[in-house]
Amino acid sequence: MSKTVIRILAFVVIAIAVALGKWYLGQSDAETTAVGSCMHNEGTQTTPDLKTVDCSSSGAQFKVVEKFEDTSDSSKCETVAEAEISYYQVGEGHNVVLCLKEV
Repeated sequence: MSKTVIRILAFVVIAIAVALGKWYLGQSDAETTAVGSCMHNEGTQTTPDLKTVDCSSSGAQFKVVEKFEDTSDSSKCETVAEAEISYYQVGEGHNVVLCLKEV
């Protein structure tokens, strides 16, 4: 299995746990961010906490290359050419999948 596939699978599992926590805490940057935005993980790899940051900042780790609203199907990112990592979050009445690439 390639490193990218392993990364995606690991991130999906981690995202499930984070999504449950985010749902409890309310709306997040993942729900309000847009394609082209950059994000920084303020959490850990096992419990990510993505925050929107300026793409020119040293904290930019990921760029959103695609966003799918009202779904938790992270496999949608498999069809996005630039996507290296998928991240999904379940919110109160609002599910979001972000397809990310490292910057």
